[in-house]
Amino acid sequence: MANVVVTVGVQWGDEGKGRIVDLLTPLVHAVVRFQGGANAGHTVIIGDRKTVLHLIPSGILHAGCFCAIGNGVVLDADVLIDEIEGLYSQGYLKDPKMLAISGNAHLVMPYHRIIDHLREASLGNAKIGTTGRGIGPAYEDKASRFGIRFSDVLDPAIFRKRLELVLPQKNKIIEMMGGTPVDMETLCMKAEVWKNKLSHHLCDISLKINEYIDQGKKVLFEGAQGTALDIDHGTYPFVTSSNTVAGEACCGTGVGPTVIQDVLGVLKAYTTRVGEGPFPTEDYTDDAEHLQTKGKEFGATTGRKRRCGWFDAVLINHSKRVNGLTLLTITKLDVLTGLKKIKICTSYKLDGKIINFFPSSEDDLKKCKPVYEELEGWTEDITSVREFDKLPLSAQKFVKRIEELSGVPVSIISVGPERSAVIRTKDPFSN
Repeated sequence: MANVVVTVGVQWGDEGKGRIVDLLTPLVHAVVRFQGGANAGHTVIIGDRKTVLHLIPSGILHAGCFCAIGNGVVLDADVLIDEIEGLYSQGYLKDPKMLAISGNAHLVMPYHRIIDHLREASLGNAKIGTTGRGIGPAYEDKASRFGIRFSDVLDPAIFRKRLELVLPQKNKIIEMMGGTPVDMETLCMKAEVWKNKLSHHLCDISLKINEYIDQGKKVLFEGAQGTALDIDHGTYPFVTSSNTVAGEACCGTGVGPTVIQDVLGVLKAYTTRVGEGPFPTEDYTDDAEHLQTKGKEFGATTGRKRRCGWFDAVLINHSKRVNGLTLLTITKLDVLTGLKKIKICTSYKLDGKIINFFPSSEDDLKKCKPVYEELEGWTEDITSVREFDKLPLSAQKFVKRIEELSGVPVSIISVGPERSAVIRTKDPFSN
């Protein structure tokens, strides 16, 4: 039995991590978000209500679960306040102490969003496909030591001092790119609002979570985006601005790597991608239209239509290696229902040669052609199935083939959008 588990996406994000975290939360004492920002959207459907969370861990939908935002997250305070108030209005987060924010988390400032939009617009056809939420510029300031942290908001004098250092530089950049400069006094007034509405959530996350672990409590770390968007291990430069792999759970919260006992990789039964960048198994036939329509493949944060393609075992094995995956979860298996044939990419062909690795070079990955094997599809409705052996044989063979190709056991399978529409073969936190 594991007490400490990290969940990560193993494709290009949008794998359904929030839904899986929501499913596992009743088994744990704490859920911790460790990287990314409001560019991620985790969707949970309960009954006829859809809740989209951008910053707060998905575990917040369960009373009694302590939820934390770690130092590795870049925090858009306005988005967070809206999210908190939205949860209040739905009857969640009745105890404010159940949400904690690291004082070391850096803030996404309004000038970060402006620079993000202006920069992307200037790139033309070379655009990266950013969400425009200011995430990249915020991480840039963190690395260059010009960032403003959540704890700085609590002291107006310190906040103003930090702002006086950085804002003139940012306004020069904004004006140079044709934008409108940001007013310092307006930002200081905003900071006062942030302080009043968020200061009671301030917490030493490293200390708190390590106390939970030392007490034998169960902790789930929730990642955002996916492995193929990791700034070091993804399809650079078409990536996010943070490390999305399991190792960031340690850096982004202040826990040591030896406490992590399982790494749960979440993947779709097919592959999607938002924005620009290489995508070897992207499909352009009616099958892609089936996946896009039946899978409702629109971004939770941007609303952008997702590109769709077939399951890519080469990518999954890359993710297995860089994350140390011990378990898999397959989401949206039901979306494949109705397809006559289902393809799985088992290798790539690059310059006439078969390869079984995920190239780090953007140019090489663009040239890769998928090598497919075909499996029989199924027509039966599987949304009410709750036991693996009750699935159509073709669906069982598809799941088993993923296990064979990855060498990682599948623990949970989602067969529909509802919270209860899952098949559990092995819960990470169960005996």
